[in-house]
Amino acid sequence: MKRIVLIRHGESVWNRENRFTGWTDVDLTAEGVAEAYKAGDLLLENGFTFQMAFTSYLKRAIKTLDCVLDRMNLDWLPVEKSWRLNEKHYGALQGLNKGQTAEKYGPEQVLLWRRSYDVAPDPLGHQDPRNPRFDVRYKDVPSGELPLTESLKDTIDRLMPYWKERIFASLGRFDNIVVTAHGNSLRGIVKTLKGIGDQDIVGVNIPTAVPYVFEFDDRLKLRSDYYLGDPEEIQKKVHSTASVK
Repeated sequence: MKRIVLIRHGESVWNRENRFTGWTDVDLTAEGVAEAYKAGDLLLENGFTFQMAFTSYLKRAIKTLDCVLDRMNLDWLPVEKSWRLNEKHYGALQGLNKGQTAEKYGPEQVLLWRRSYDVAPDPLGHQDPRNPRFDVRYKDVPSGELPLTESLKDTIDRLMPYWKERIFASLGRFDNIVVTAHGNSLRGIVKTLKGIGDQDIVGVNIPTAVPYVFEFDDRLKLRSDYYLGDPEEIQKKVHSTASVK
């Protein structure tokens, strides 16, 4: 049996402030750090170990992984970072309060921007300081590949080649892999792994810092998937993620 564990980062500062985050590099809250350590404890208690780890270029995912590996005494583990695991780019919405945006445009429109498959927010301008081309961490990425906005479909399109070529392909060498990333980049992976339809993906929400386990047979066929932890607590987190305040 082979396993990939997906973990959305712990609560970030902008999660708490109910703001669209996207590629903005915000930190974890104290609660987010505690969530990440708890995820590591859960994995350790359930007998998990890893041989390889992957994460995005954004500190909230990187720090979550650091906390998980620290709890598991796996700080030495090889870690590969990629911008392709970054959150969906929210374009001109980045930094705006979700509740205020819902009041202005209506909750149905905000739901489309947040959860739909192929609706993207308005893009950033080329001279907008939030444009990722101004960020040194993306200096080696061809400018034509850097998004100014994204739908979930766009996120999947830039993510899945990396998933197939680097992450999933690593199951040929390793039995247990951990990936820490973001709500929408992980929704894209889950959609692909489980064959979820374009309309049904609207209702899929990934809770913060809860290990999501995918088990595969030796032919790399998906056998089962499940969250680790208390089901009632996980459901509360899922509901909190889905709501727009």
